[in-house]
This record gives sequence, structure tokens and C-alpha cells, in this order.
Amino acid sequence: MTSLWRERFAAEARADRPDLATLCLLLAAEGDPELDERAMDWAQIELDRLAGMLPYGLRGARAWASAVSELLGGRMGFHGTPADYDRLSSSLLHEVLRRRRGLPILLSVVWLEVARRAGAPVYGLALPGHFVVGFGDPEEGVVVDPFAGGASLGAGPAELAAGPRTAARTMDIVLRILNNIRAWASSRPEHSGVALWALDLALLLPSHPAALRYERAKLLVERGEFAAGAAEMESYAVVVDVIDPPSAVRIRAEAMAARALLN
Repeated sequence: MTSLWRERFAAEARADRPDLATLCLLLAAEGDPELDERAMDWAQIELDRLAGMLPYGLRGARAWASAVSELLGGRMGFHGTPADYDRLSSSLLHEVLRRRRGLPILLSVVWLEVARRAGAPVYGLALPGHFVVGFGDPEEGVVVDPFAGGASLGAGPAELAAGPRTAARTMDIVLRILNNIRAWASSRPEHSGVALWALDLALLLPSHPAALRYERAKLLVERGEFAAGAAEMESYAVVVDVIDPPSAVRIRAEAMAARALLN
């Protein structure tokens, strides 16, 4: 991703009403260097095209859920398989639109964006270890599973019954996508660069866990960038010192050890 793409990502993330599809496509530019403006336009147009295939005059959460799932999961064949967890492309929106396969959260982004464009009352719902889509009022609406082709969850698993259902915010969705990418890369040391750009983008979000700075510093050290990693650890230790002095001491010791590796 060029600095221009990152600037656009940061600006969109801080907009009054950040656009989920735009953020997902700008994010995808990190994972696919060939993704350019034309390809991003295609993805937006494809979402518009799919929305235009929905029937007019739909009323009620169940009617919307049925129509969107019949179109996307049925006619268009969007769904997920266990093998999709092994592919970085399953977290890149343009690839999910092309392959019609992806992780639950990216398939949910497709459901959300297509339904939103058509005027549906739709929202994302983040469950532990899974992501689904709801229609209607969050407390009473219909919930579907895009990974299963839009199958209705009805009363749903225990996570749904535990309530209350809180619609996922755009920034929470984007951060969760980046977390998934980092998790994918963490078990593949040869892809530490992927983990690094996922961390870089997460740190551009207006709200993110402060510990991501420490995670980035450790990753830099693991990649052999000892001076840069040590400098970030020392900077993070200054922040931690205010609330947890013992941890700050430990982090400074790690920074010292990283600098020693330069000798």
C-alpha cells in the first residue's frame, strides 16, 4: 500500500460517517499490491449491482433477511468453507466478491453493504469467534449466518440468547478484520510482513488498544529490526509507566535486550 492509500484509509476512518466498504477495500490494497483504483471501483459497482437485484417494496425484517440471503447465499452462491480460513484472500473484500468465498466477517460485510444499499434495516453482530448479520430491531430482529449461505439462526446460539444484541460499529468491524489477518499471519512466520501492515493499519484507527504498539515493537524485533523495535518499546514504556510501573520496567529491559542484539 502506498502512503497515499494509507492516508486515505486514515482519513476515511476518521470521517463522521466512515464507509465500511471503502475501508475494507483500502485495507485490501495492503494484501494485494495489484489492487488499484479501477479494481476498487469494480468492487463498489458490484455491490451496487447486487443491491439492484433485490426486489422492491420489501417490508419487515424477515422479508429482508429472506430476500438478501436468497440472492447472495442462494442465487449468487456466497458462503464459506473451513478451507477459507487458510487463505489471506478470504479477508480481502474484492477477492471475496470475486470468489464468493470468505471468512464470516467478510461475507457479513457483503450482506451488510448490499442490504444497506437497498435500504434494509441491517446491522452486523459480533459473536465470540463468529460474525453474523441481523435485520430489523437488534433486540427482536432476524439473524442470519452469511458463512452458512445466509441460514437463519432463529433464536440462535447461546451467544444470541445471552443478549443484549449490540450492533457492531464500523470501526469495530474493521479492527476485527485486521485482528483476523494478524491471527492468520501469526502462525506463518514467513508472512510477518502481513502482520506488520495489519498492525500499522490498526494503529491508524481513531480508537485501538494501546497494547498494539507493544505488539508492533515485538514484531519488529522478531523481524530483525532491533533498533526500531527497541525505540518503540521505550516509547510505549513511557505510556505504561503512568498506570503500571513494573510493566514499564520490564518493557525497558526488553528494549535493552533488543538493542544488545545490534552488537
